[in-house]
Amino acid sequence: MIRVLLADDDPLVRTGLKLMLRGADGIEVVGEAADGSQVAPAVREQAPDVVLMDIRMPVMDGLAATRALHRGGSAAPQVIVLTTFDEHALVLEAMRSGAAGYLVKHAAPEDIVEAVRRAARGEPALSPSAARALVQHAAAGSGDRSERARRQLAQLTEREREVAAAVAEGLSNTEIGARLHLSVGTVKTHLSSALAKLDLDNRVQLALLTHDARPQS
Repeated sequence: MIRVLLADDDPLVRTGLKLMLRGADGIEVVGEAADGSQVAPAVREQAPDVVLMDIRMPVMDGLAATRALHRGGSAAPQVIVLTTFDEHALVLEAMRSGAAGYLVKHAAPEDIVEAVRRAARGEPALSPSAARALVQHAAAGSGDRSERARRQLAQLTEREREVAAAVAEGLSNTEIGARLHLSVGTVKTHLSSALAKLDLDNRVQLALLTHDARPQS
């Protein structure tokens, strides 16, 4: 079962998400949080695999709550930002804060369910508009940012850089293994090593960094 925590200050939204997710096979809603400050204690108590996180919440917003979770260590759950705000700047800030996904609340129920499953597998879960924001970010890279990214990636072994490049193309671990003639387990090992060396939380952040390192046209 994929254990899910719902973080949203609107009880009606939490109820709707709960009803929707409880109808999906293999997913269990294990807790709720009404503001960002309640997320970390709920995660410690309920040990969810995925957190559906609103951005605009009282006391502590969803981005700050996401950063706080990842400061807590490698056991942090995957976070999907689920918000009414479909703004490119928020997408990038959410990804840099450690979110593994970004969806708008009017997304189709099946898309939200699939995003939960993708995040639980360690894969990015982005709405089409969020994916476009990342592409535009990569295309608008600055020279300074590219140079910093290249210096960071230089810490990796050649194989880890190959895995990072494949992650930036959006390939799954299975697809990366097929391309590089590696087992899925070995791909996961290289990916985990790269994330640890770069002090990153997930493959979305690694994809952003890899895009940043590419020469700008």
